[in-house]
Amino acid sequence: MYFRARSSPVAQVGNTYMNTALTKETSARAEASETVSKTAEKKAEPGFADLGIRPEILAILLRAGFKEPTPIQGKVIPIGIKGQDVIGIAQTGTGKTLGFGIPIIERILEGKGPGVVILPTRELALQVDETLRKVGGPLGVRTAVLIGGEPIYRQVRSLRYRPDIVIATPGRLIDHLKQKNLSLAHVGIVVLDEADHMFDIGFMPQIREIMAQVSKERQTMLFSATMPDEIAKLGLEHMKTPLRIEVAPQGTAATSVEQEIIIVDRKSRMPLLIEMVKSVTGPVLVFSRTKYGAGDIAHDLRKAGFTATEIHSNRSLGQRRQALDGFKTGKFQILVATDIAARGIDVKGIDLVINYDLPEQTEDYVHRIGRTGRGGATGKAVSFALPDQGRDIRDIERLIKKEVSKKSHNGASIIEVASAPRGRGGRGRGRGGRGFGGGSRGFGGGHASHGASHTGGHASHGGHGGPRRGGFGGRSKYPRPLKTDPSKKAALGDGYRRVFRKGVMR
Repeated sequence: MYFRARSSPVAQVGNTYMNTALTKETSARAEASETVSKTAEKKAEPGFADLGIRPEILAILLRAGFKEPTPIQGKVIPIGIKGQDVIGIAQTGTGKTLGFGIPIIERILEGKGPGVVILPTRELALQVDETLRKVGGPLGVRTAVLIGGEPIYRQVRSLRYRPDIVIATPGRLIDHLKQKNLSLAHVGIVVLDEADHMFDIGFMPQIREIMAQVSKERQTMLFSATMPDEIAKLGLEHMKTPLRIEVAPQGTAATSVEQEIIIVDRKSRMPLLIEMVKSVTGPVLVFSRTKYGAGDIAHDLRKAGFTATEIHSNRSLGQRRQALDGFKTGKFQILVATDIAARGIDVKGIDLVINYDLPEQTEDYVHRIGRTGRGGATGKAVSFALPDQGRDIRDIERLIKKEVSKKSHNGASIIEVASAPRGRGGRGRGRGGRGFGGGSRGFGGGHASHGASHTGGHASHGGHGGPRRGGFGGRSKYPRPLKTDPSKKAALGDGYRRVFRKGVMR
């Protein structure tokens, strides 16, 4: 199936106006434009009115309660409407969806081709679709969402209506391309949202495959919270002299969020969580590192008398939708989530974000706490840190470039461990710890790496503590992602990270 074309002058302003005679429509539109302009002045809307947005869209924004553009919107929208390629860097919760959504709708109404939005998670795709339908729906702009976890035949049926905008995750979009359910040959604008997260979870090969099928005359808009080397390379490969817009330094946490770290023993975390939830009346978002942990936390909270639900990868798309909708409507006070939801939850009025576990990837800290304090509101984020996680705390503070307030719970304090690179017992000398151990797992904890004696001497003595990353069998075919690779720092800078996916090291 192909996107529908918009060629007639009447179609350019949407199906709402198609049943009216052209002369009457032109007159009515001129009158509406004048009315909108006057209303915008009265309603203190000069911000959006000065961005070059057409009157029909301004009226919709006014009715939807959008008052003034955020910094990223104010800078991106005028450039996007003109058709220029953009790399936008902004922290989470700054209104990036409207920043690229308005230019897409503008260009569709001008007949400059349909649009494709590619993003990493199902939840984020559904949220973007909700925003675009809110603005573009009254103008006849149709959308289709292509994500995993949903029957593909329903998506094929939605493509038969020739949508103007396709919102998709990379894997499912490629499925449809291979089945020839749609063509990207005539796409006029492509948006890559949360590009750094797509890189983190190994989507770059799929992104390149998709971009190879889109017209080279397209407009490309890329949005990311950080700018690792791989994302910069992607921009150079697929964009035409893009204008880089950065409204906050990379890794900047929202200034409206009060941050706090509590040092707490593992067994005391749940009682402390219950105590903290009792102190607030509004919505609470709790982050767990694992899907099994999220289920256990939600179960314990329900057992304690709270209305709690969870979102993680073991739940179906329908269950995730019900959980998120219930959290939005107040049916559930507490939502427990893994990092699949760190960038996919846009719920207004979250009073408190609690990191029950510190994130696996330090960068996710910013996205987690960015779920509160959105749209200029204030919020609070509390992180539980175990006594042996001093290094994780320092990594977070280094990322956000500030020291976070810390408290001790029941006398718990940070345990300083002798500095040996964590997670790889044999990395200290000759990369020896890759035999049977690889750190604190395997058959022997600190001295687990029997293979070390052949290549690195006693390198595995640094394996005490740290996350578990090795395991029996030597080097795993599918190891988990690492953090910064010091060996590449001199050549590529601090932001470089080695990522392992499908047995391939990039």
